[in-house]
Amino acid sequence: QVQLVESGGGLVQAGGSLRLSCAASGSLFRINAMGWYRQAPGKERELVAAITNGGSTNYADSVKGRFTISRDNAKSTVYLQMNDLKPEDTGVYYCNVHQISYPYDYWGQGTQVTVSS
Repeated sequence: QVQLVESGGGLVQAGGSLRLSCAASGSLFRINAMGWYRQAPGKERELVAAITNGGSTNYADSVKGRFTISRDNAKSTVYLQMNDLKPEDTGVYYCNVHQISYPYDYWGQGTQVTVSS
């Protein structure tokens, strides 16, 4: 079992910044990647950014150059630094960890990010 605790969401004006954090605990040895997804009202959940154990990163095209994902392996924590936020970044952001075996994915409870224009 893996437990995920997210923090850092909130309300910000367009052009502002937020930093999301997600701390993982439990059986972590099978994790090979951590990431963030988001879901806007009426839309499907989508990948925002992910980072592997080796430090390789992957970003949605819509956030490249504005968002940065990082992780502190000693703290089992993944971060998402979000700069130059836009109203279309509004949604519930979910932390995700991916494992090499079943169950392959764990999800956080979600944190709301609202960007006003």
